[in-house]
Amino acid sequence: MTTDADPAAVGRARTFAAETEPFRRELLAHCYRMAGSAQDAEDLVQETYLRAWRSYAGFEGRSSMRTWLYRIATNVCLSAMTSRPVRLLPSGLTGPVDRADGPPSLAGPGEVSWLEPLPDAWIARPDDDPAAVAVERESVRLALIAGLQHLPPRQRAILILRDVLAFSALETAELLGTTTAAVKSGLQRARVRLDDVGPTDLLEPTDERARALLEGYIAAFERSDARLLEQVLRADATLEATPFRDWQSGRAACIDVLDTYVLGAPGDWRMIATTANGQPAAIVYRRDAGGVLRADGVVVLAVTATGIARVTKCHDPALAASFGFPPALPSSADGVGSTSSGRQVRPFLSR
Repeated sequence: MTTDADPAAVGRARTFAAETEPFRRELLAHCYRMAGSAQDAEDLVQETYLRAWRSYAGFEGRSSMRTWLYRIATNVCLSAMTSRPVRLLPSGLTGPVDRADGPPSLAGPGEVSWLEPLPDAWIARPDDDPAAVAVERESVRLALIAGLQHLPPRQRAILILRDVLAFSALETAELLGTTTAAVKSGLQRARVRLDDVGPTDLLEPTDERARALLEGYIAAFERSDARLLEQVLRADATLEATPFRDWQSGRAACIDVLDTYVLGAPGDWRMIATTANGQPAAIVYRRDAGGVLRADGVVVLAVTATGIARVTKCHDPALAASFGFPPALPSSADGVGSTSSGRQVRPFLSR
C-alpha cells in the first residue's frame, strides 16, 4: 500500500537542498584537501550531507549555513583520517634517482596509498568569478595537496580553515571544538612544516604560455621526440609517476628515463588536454598490443614562465572516467590529437 508523502517532510527536504546545495562544490574541494583523493572526497561529502540532513531539524541558525556545513565536513574528514593511510607522491617517500640503471621500481601492492588528481570541472562553474576561480585553483594545486598530507590531520584542518578558507581563529576553534590558543599553536607548527610546496609562480592553465608548454609536452610523446622535451622542461624539472617509487630531478635525468623507458615509437601515445588541480593536464592513452588506444592515466604539469617545473603522472586507467573521458579511443581518433595532426608546435625555449 502506498501513501502520499508528508507535505511538511517534502517541504523540509526542499528547503534543506536549497540551503545546502550551493556549498557542495567548495565542500568537495575542502574534503579533497583533507583526504588527497577525489573519490574519497566525494564519499566524505556524501557523509557530510547525510549527517547534515539528520541534524537539520536542530539547526538554529546560530552560525551561518556555510560554517555549520564546514564544521560537519571537517569532523567527518577527521574521523575518516583515523582509519585511512596518508596519501603520498613518490617524492614524499625518498630522494630522487639521478640516473636510472633500470626501469623505475614499482611499489608493492597496497604498500603506498597514492595521491590522486582532482578534475577542475568538479569544483568550478563556468559562471564563477575569474578572481575566485584563480584562488580556488591555487588552493588545490598538487604540490600543496601533497604537502598537506604530511601534516597531522588536526594541523591539516587548522591550516586549511585558517589560511585557505580564511576562517578566524575563533571560528576555527569553534569548528574544531578547541581553544583559540590551540588553533594558533597548531597553525604555527603547520606553517613551519609546510615550508616548501614547490614553485609559487605557476601559470594559470588558460595562459597562452601554459597552453604552448602543454602542447609541446603532448607532442613529445605523440611523436616520440625527446628533443621536444628539452624545449619545454626547465633545467631543474622533476618527474614522478605513481605507482613507481623512483622519481627524477633535473631535466637530463627526466629525459633519460622518459626516452629510455617510456616514449616508445611515434603513435604509441595519445593525449587529450584538460585541467586538474588548477594546472594544465592531459588524459593519457597508450596503444596496446592489439593497436587500441586505452586509457593509461592522467599527467599534471606544474608550469611556469620559464618552462615545466614538475611532471606528475598518475597511472590509473579509471581516472579517465573521472575526467569524463572514455576508457578507450575509437580508431578514428588516431592522428587527430592536439599536436599529432602534424601542425607546428608553438616554440618555447626553456631555461
